[in-house]
Amino acid sequence: MPHDHPKPNPDDKTHQHNAGCNHDHAAEHEHKHGSEHSHDDEHSHSHGLFGHHHHHHGSESGNIATAFWLNFSFTIIEFIGGWLTNSVAIMADAMHDLGDTLAIAFAWFAAKVAGKEATPRYSYGYRRWSLLSALINSVILVLGSCWILYEAIPRLWEPQLPHALGMMGLAVLGVLVNGAAVFKLRGGKTQNEKILTWHLLEDVLGWVAVLVGSVLIYFTDWAWLDPLLSIGFTCFILINVWRNLRRTLALFLQVSPDPKLAAKIEHQLQDLSFVQDVHHLHLWSLDGEKHVLTAHLVLKAETAPEQLKTHKEQIRQLLQPYQLEHTTIEFEFNQELCRDQH
Repeated sequence: MPHDHPKPNPDDKTHQHNAGCNHDHAAEHEHKHGSEHSHDDEHSHSHGLFGHHHHHHGSESGNIATAFWLNFSFTIIEFIGGWLTNSVAIMADAMHDLGDTLAIAFAWFAAKVAGKEATPRYSYGYRRWSLLSALINSVILVLGSCWILYEAIPRLWEPQLPHALGMMGLAVLGVLVNGAAVFKLRGGKTQNEKILTWHLLEDVLGWVAVLVGSVLIYFTDWAWLDPLLSIGFTCFILINVWRNLRRTLALFLQVSPDPKLAAKIEHQLQDLSFVQDVHHLHLWSLDGEKHVLTAHLVLKAETAPEQLKTHKEQIRQLLQPYQLEHTTIEFEFNQELCRDQH
């Protein structure tokens, strides 16, 4: 799963140090907080070496907040309106809007929380909270969609005529509310805002479909159009939920986000002149966008501390284009037993 990543923040803190597996060779430890210092240690580890913490502008949070309250308020109106008009199509679209409302809430949460500084307890930061939010969102939508299908499918054989004029009124209101939210987010520069804009455009199109369906019901009394529309909306929701759920569960299970990228990085590390072998290379993701890399490099020859610094710089330059959030590179010497070998 290749992802686009923003450019690194020059104000980031970086943390590096070199190591071998169970050896007494001196290595360098560099820790940058505006200035540098070094001392002997055993391990090469960088935190946020190529990534950064987001410092979102207030405009993004404000735009997302406006979109959330518009959707949240209208979702409540939809459920009440769906019940009053006896329309499962309105109920299905309400479920769709509930999903988008939850997605907006989680994006709002991410804009505020995901960029928080790491702590000793949350050493990788708070980005994985967005995965938990996505999982909860998916479960809610699956349960709600099953309920909509339970109500709608029997109506295909025993149609119940909904209140067509009420459906039309709600559909017009839906187009206006979701259109206003799109208008609010249309100029957004962040990925959050761009994704949410597309979600809301889908909602506008959904309400246009409800409007067309309600007009047809009004003039033809084709009551079966109402459950048919609801089943169509629900299947659309479930297809998208299934895609997101698969991706979320894969990230929870720490599946590699991009095996081809991992293989490419391993090949490039192997091609370094001072590297004899690369093993225990792991690429996993915090949230689907920010990735973490760990690897063991076996050096071809015994290396002085000063030379290790040169090696570290070469690795830093090699990995920099990949915009990794965290990297851990461990040096091992030839004929040395790797401590992670089983």
